[in-house]
Amino acid sequence: MTESSNKAHASCIVIPDAENTYPLDQFAVPQHYKDDLNSVMIPNGLILNRLEKLAQDIVEDIHAPLVVLCVLKGGHQVFSDLVNFIKQLNTRAGRSLPLSLEFIRMKSYHNDQSSGKVEIIGMNMSNLKGKHVLVVEDIVDTGRSLVKLCNTLNEQGPETLRTFSLLLKRTPHSNGFQPDYVGFEIPDEFVVGYCLDYNEYFRDLDHICIISPVGREKYKEAA
Repeated sequence: MTESSNKAHASCIVIPDAENTYPLDQFAVPQHYKDDLNSVMIPNGLILNRLEKLAQDIVEDIHAPLVVLCVLKGGHQVFSDLVNFIKQLNTRAGRSLPLSLEFIRMKSYHNDQSSGKVEIIGMNMSNLKGKHVLVVEDIVDTGRSLVKLCNTLNEQGPETLRTFSLLLKRTPHSNGFQPDYVGFEIPDEFVVGYCLDYNEYFRDLDHICIISPVGREKYKEAA
């Protein structure tokens, strides 16, 4: 089995408990969500600055062509911004990191609860053999989804396999999985925005926010 790189910058920005989040009325938030959110946990500007720093870490760590694998749909925005920051470094830094981009979908949630079952949808992964691979996720909650994906990818024989998650949730349900690169450690709250969704809503929200009981009920799917 191919080993994952554990050199990661496992240090991350730790977001304290929910009472320390930002008032919603201090930020530009779409009016159609004004009753559906409790507060802003991570403003968009802070997200982008953190991603810029993590892009610097990745370029410093990896010295070979890299396959960046986006886990859709939630990972789309962080993937896009992270890749753009790496591309900017490629044009102005002394070292340049060639990139190829791949996409995959995984499904494990019903409403705001992990179902415990993970479905992998998407690319033919056989072309990853001998490649350096970076998996980009939006959030690690229980860790089960990413463990299953990494096990599946390792079967393809990549040279190295690293993982990146914008968010790592502090939850008693975690299996202890630690991504190689983490943007923010967050409290055990259900968050939306910056392409993280609740039943496909809130992907058009720039900030990462805590959903309100009103929002949970309004956009809840039938069992």
